[in-house]
Amino acid sequence: MSGYENFANVYDALTENVDYKQRSAYYCALLRQYGVADGLLLDLACGTGSMSLYFAQCGYDVIGVDASAAMLSQAQQKAMQAGENILFLCQPMQQLDLYGTVCGTVCALDSLNHLTDEADLRETIRRVSLFTEPGGVFLFDVNTPYKHRAVLGNNVFVYDTPSVYCVWQNELSAQDTVQITLDFFEQDADVYYRSSEQFSERAYSVRDLTAILEQNGFSVVGIFAEMTTQPPQEDTQRIVFAAKKDVEKGERNR
Repeated sequence: MSGYENFANVYDALTENVDYKQRSAYYCALLRQYGVADGLLLDLACGTGSMSLYFAQCGYDVIGVDASAAMLSQAQQKAMQAGENILFLCQPMQQLDLYGTVCGTVCALDSLNHLTDEADLRETIRRVSLFTEPGGVFLFDVNTPYKHRAVLGNNVFVYDTPSVYCVWQNELSAQDTVQITLDFFEQDADVYYRSSEQFSERAYSVRDLTAILEQNGFSVVGIFAEMTTQPPQEDTQRIVFAAKKDVEKGERNR
């Protein structure tokens, strides 16, 4: 999996279309719906920390975890500027290792899709379960197989922003996996500098994700189309899972 060293500097510019405040409010509403109104909250694969800040402003004590030191450097700067005390840890998802348990975990913006080896996905969910209090909540979203086949596929996308020009090239392969190449062109005076990132995303079925969650002490309490509380349709591009740590199963898995 890419370390996003080049991506980190342009990530916020390329995700200006993401309404982080609205998305964070959506997840906070789900957390409260399922009984987690405060306490320790893990923002897993937090990236540059935009949602971590909003979670902190919603009253949670936030731990942000990401595998990219460059992304976390951006996140730490944001937290300092906002006056928020957020603990950021540099860890791959499948090596998650906290000091204790959390009340809830949010893993947003198809981060779990980056785990293209099912063994890594299983280990990540096992570790989230290990560090979740009985009765705690795990919320995450994933790109669907439909999106990988019909939208991302073998397509090319171009993003032209005031600070960076990006060419996004996809190649669809087996197991609904998309190989992604990002080429960035950043201007400095009269010169453009090019950098690149390469990584892959794999789409998993609802059935497989549900089975893995249940095998690791979670009960699925909701499956929604992105940013709604409505069930997903055949052409839904991103779905949200809400899972709750079962008290009895949680004790047996420790």
